[in-house]
Amino acid sequence: MRRSLDGLDEGELLRRVARGDRRAFDELYRRTAPWLTVRLRRRCADQDVVAEVLQDTYLAVWRSAASQASASAGGSAVGWLWTIAAHRLVDAFRRRARQERIPAVRTFETVAPAAEEQALAGRIDGELERALLTLSPELRQVLRAMVLDGLTARETALLLGMPEGTVKTRARRARIALREALS
Repeated sequence: MRRSLDGLDEGELLRRVARGDRRAFDELYRRTAPWLTVRLRRRCADQDVVAEVLQDTYLAVWRSAASQASASAGGSAVGWLWTIAAHRLVDAFRRRARQERIPAVRTFETVAPAAEEQALAGRIDGELERALLTLSPELRQVLRAMVLDGLTARETALLLGMPEGTVKTRARRARIALREALS
């Protein structure tokens, strides 16, 4: 019986999920969960948050597949799935920031350093390190979120609990200050 699902694309699986087909849902999950997990991990180092977002995403897919299946016959089911996951990730960042009342960026410090951070730490010469230390903590925080963690200005704003314009301004000031310190 599973063979009958192997030949279906994700859009057709979504239409079957909309009709309450549990096997189609299982197949959609089997095909898309690994890819979705990798994309979420690129944006969040906390595995608990990633697992929670993944669960919330597929719960939303199960509950609202009918509206998506009827709304966009030509739309991408995988794109819709990523949109749900991205929104759930932002919601998780907001929840965490509200619960802890500290910037969510600080939670990354308890996680093992990323390979990028280790490589950068090994290559940063004393001059760049001194220049980074001359930045105010607010500028360093924004620069870290956007450059090292690879977040967008909007994601950084949500993480740090500040307006997006403030994040952009601080990022620009940080880059100018580094450029001046290194020249």
